[in-house]
Amino acid sequence: MQHVRLGRTALKVSRLCLGTLNFGVRTTREEGFEIMDAALDRGVNFFDTANNYGWQVHKGFTEELIGEWFARDGGRRDKVVLGTKVCQPMSDRPNDQGLSARHIIASCDASLRRLRTDWIDLFQLHDMDFTAPWDEVWGALEVLIGQGKVRYVGTSNFAAWYLVSAQEAAVRRGNLGVVSEQCVYNLVRRGAEAELIPATTAYGVGVFAWSPLHGGLLGGAVRKLADGTAVKTAQGRAEVEMRTQRDRISEYEKLCAELGADPAEVALSWVLTRPGITGAVIGPRTLDHLASAERALGAPLDDEVSGKLDELFPA
Repeated sequence: MQHVRLGRTALKVSRLCLGTLNFGVRTTREEGFEIMDAALDRGVNFFDTANNYGWQVHKGFTEELIGEWFARDGGRRDKVVLGTKVCQPMSDRPNDQGLSARHIIASCDASLRRLRTDWIDLFQLHDMDFTAPWDEVWGALEVLIGQGKVRYVGTSNFAAWYLVSAQEAAVRRGNLGVVSEQCVYNLVRRGAEAELIPATTAYGVGVFAWSPLHGGLLGGAVRKLADGTAVKTAQGRAEVEMRTQRDRISEYEKLCAELGADPAEVALSWVLTRPGITGAVIGPRTLDHLASAERALGAPLDDEVSGKLDELFPA
């Protein structure tokens, strides 16, 4: 497993980040535990979750599962770089969402309880909150850092200008600021290349791409739909995109077949070799999915294949 610095920090993280969105929802509790065990054994030390994950059962459910996994073996927590998030609504109460100081601090404490840990390595602002002044946001985060509850601050789903404003506000206050950004980025969705990735590169912010297969669309969707084996491909963003991009996806799968390569591995490998990308958030539902991601990391694409993909999926 390859490990790299997270942005401009000295923290080392695996280039594959284990996303836990599926745990306890599309996997059983024990399957999720098995995947976390296998990921750690393979050198994946970066685990990502969010306070609202598991909402299909109840918000906070996924953090609870991870906390239970930590509790089963006291040594696991020290081996994991743990990221979680704050901002999305946790109830219908007006102050149980967003980036107010009240919600940031209360959410961190609640996540710590669910995760059964004393600290969060990467506390990520899950979305933009235009009502929250940066002095209020950073003031709350500085309290948590000072208490030892948070080590680093990241963002997710930020526009380039908003990330810049966050970092400039941090500089004025004399703190480290944002060290990472999670954004949707894949062959189908390349918008981050225009402004966000140049901004993160300029500010030394690491970038982890989430949904590198665009919800399964780039994982052999046309074939799976024909075979009746589609799971994620038949729903969500993949299902929406398939309505207008079926011909392009068919051409993509044909190219992968000519290469003798798995479409999911080609798509993930493309993301991992893009300029400015630190790594990718993967969301395996099975051990085979995890092994496939590891193969993609070890098989970078050559210039000829990358050129063909650029022609098929222009920026």
